[in-house]
Amino acid sequence: MVYYSPTTTSGVKDGLQSFTAIGNVAEGGPYRAGIGDGFQPFRRNVRRAEAREAPIKPLLSGLQFAADAANWGRKLRFGLLSISEEDFRLIAEAMQAKADPPMAHGE
Repeated sequence: MVYYSPTTTSGVKDGLQSFTAIGNVAEGGPYRAGIGDGFQPFRRNVRRAEAREAPIKPLLSGLQFAADAANWGRKLRFGLLSISEEDFRLIAEAMQAKADPPMAHGE
């Protein structure tokens, strides 16, 4: 799982446009998480790796999901997006991700 954050603060266009977290989905299925005000979204546990924030723009030319360079942002607006193993590894390398055990695409 790779987290992309278009902004630092929701609703504020500050131009962050970076990958901000990376990890593997842990065992176990989805569950409801009570956040407050009756909002209970479904969640999955994720084993996050130690990693640095990585801006997306320097990676765009190497990311398969961004082959249509003019519209890459549209693909990231709707929650989950399946990416190739090559894209996952490129992002993990840019984030200098460190995990124990090592992260694997599709795990």
